[in-house]
Amino acid sequence: MQQVFGNKKAIVVFVLPALLLFIFVGFIPIIQSVYYSMLDWDGIGNGKFVGFALYKDLLINDTYDLQFFHSVWNTFYLAILSVCLQIPFAFILAFILGRGIKGEKFYRTLFFIPVTISSAVIGLMFLSILNPNYGLLNAILESLGLGAWERDWLTDEKTALSSIMLPAVWQWVGYYMLLMYAAIKGISEEIFDAVKIDGASIWHTLFSIVIPLITPIIKVCVVFAVIGSLKFFDLTYIMTNGNSLPVTDVPSTLMYSTIFKRNMFGYGSVMAVFMVVECLVFYYVLQRLFRTREEGGR
Repeated sequence: MQQVFGNKKAIVVFVLPALLLFIFVGFIPIIQSVYYSMLDWDGIGNGKFVGFALYKDLLINDTYDLQFFHSVWNTFYLAILSVCLQIPFAFILAFILGRGIKGEKFYRTLFFIPVTISSAVIGLMFLSILNPNYGLLNAILESLGLGAWERDWLTDEKTALSSIMLPAVWQWVGYYMLLMYAAIKGISEEIFDAVKIDGASIWHTLFSIVIPLITPIIKVCVVFAVIGSLKFFDLTYIMTNGNSLPVTDVPSTLMYSTIFKRNMFGYGSVMAVFMVVECLVFYYVLQRLFRTREEGGR
């Protein structure tokens, strides 16, 4: 009994700091945002309690024409890019490296480096690449005789959103690659030897052996990619210098400008609450989809 009690105390000692951090950094700010979302408040004086009126203004009437739902669609677009580009490309890299190639450690480190770089640095780097006057991309197009394709990538409505989203996709490929690489490395070599003896093709090995065995990790990567896309902020803010166009707005940048530039603290808090609920809903939907797929495959 004493040993069990000692173990319980050890569990409390190790779990309590993380729990307190979550409560003070995560849970309490969410509760505060819910409260502020019910106030007509500029963030300085006394707020006027208006209940759910601001929710109606934003989600139904769009009273201030902030194109909020267009900004939500932009995050969906990033989520689609992340799942359709990041995850497959990361899996291909993970499989190639996981099966052993010359310079495996070097390439593994090389592909992971963008994850360790600050988003501010990446944003400034891509600002230089995409600059219409001295940017590397336009210079390459001109040298290839494709000057007609040159444009101001960050202000052209046809390219602005993708120009901001693609650096985010590029930045996190290495993270998902490393997760799947570790999972592939955990597959017994005897399984691969048996498949090779049977004369299975590379495609059969991929779809019948590797993918089914690392499916739990792939699910984790998909959830991280989607949820990360829904709360996307840093690269958009940096690459637009805090003055994003309607075509490049996402809920987080719209929330920021609404609170700190328009001094509409309650209205911006409604957006914050929406983002929290949106992430929870998408997490639940993804879990249900994965569970349904597992039950259907049995």
